[in-house]
Amino acid sequence: MKKILVTGGCGYIGSHTIVDLVENGYEVICADNNSRSNENILLGVEKITGKKIKNYKIDLCVLDDTYAIFQENPDIIGIIHFAAYKSVGESVEKPLMYYDNNLNSLFNILKCVAAFKIPHFVFSSSCTVYGNPDKIPVTEETPQKPAASPYGATKQMGEQIIQDAFKELSSKAILLRYFNPVGAHPSILIGELPLGRPANLVPAITQTAIGKLPTMQVYGTDYDTRDGSCLRDYIHVVDIAHAHTLALNFLVDNKTEQACTVFNLGTGDGCTVLEAIKAFEQVSGIALNYEIGPRRAGDVVAIYANNEKAKSQLLWKPQYSLLQMMETAWKWELKIKAEEQIFEAQNPDLN
Repeated sequence: MKKILVTGGCGYIGSHTIVDLVENGYEVICADNNSRSNENILLGVEKITGKKIKNYKIDLCVLDDTYAIFQENPDIIGIIHFAAYKSVGESVEKPLMYYDNNLNSLFNILKCVAAFKIPHFVFSSSCTVYGNPDKIPVTEETPQKPAASPYGATKQMGEQIIQDAFKELSSKAILLRYFNPVGAHPSILIGELPLGRPANLVPAITQTAIGKLPTMQVYGTDYDTRDGSCLRDYIHVVDIAHAHTLALNFLVDNKTEQACTVFNLGTGDGCTVLEAIKAFEQVSGIALNYEIGPRRAGDVVAIYANNEKAKSQLLWKPQYSLLQMMETAWKWELKIKAEEQIFEAQNPDLN
């Protein structure tokens, strides 16, 4: 078995990637301090895969604790590094917290790559590295503009740090720039669990539809897009997860001479916020209660991917449509609601 460390494995994309890795023959361990996630999501992973995943509940910003994982697991052959704060809006409000957490955790992981000679490394990057591009779709060679948020800046800096570090290492890295992951696993056993008010569009849609939120805001309808709302490339989380397995295979099979390779992960098609809302309404049969609000600081106007490089080199192809993304996201929200109702019925004294 090929053992992989997944940092942030209790998170949204991390948990789905663990499922895909296990289903493709990898052994997986997880490192997640659960400051922005719920360890119970690994119970869903276990139900899907039949494998119990060990989680090291540590802060990756503490080097000694991070180092100890590798001492205990000398057979790790690869790392997929997800662990990071990821809210664009929060990063605008708390930039130092984002630089501190996202960069220091990366420093410590890379120190362990060097110390333990880990051959394969995959980094969770983001389309935010492109800033507000002059032309869309963006390719991997699209010039990067200044990041629109501190979160995006941490991804730009993280990529540069990895590119510099791997010039001096015998290991190889892949940077996966993904666009807007949405949806839930088709089993509806795992999905997105935002803490507090969701910052991402689809959880905001589903929580509004189910009544957790009284209404949702569309941040700006005066942008230069088809209908004035921001345009994004929404992609199913299962498609994103599988790309991580393919990226590892690409490295394990030694298919590149480059120390560091970059891939875009998107559907290759743009969808506006208002179009996404209409797709959800079509799937759910619910008229969504939303309001038009002002633009939000840090938001990019319009971006979607040219994904030809990932298709040709990783042999990756997105499988899920926008309607399927919305359908699985809605089923996941309904499941959460049903579980909450069962819990409340079993614990009336807590109401």
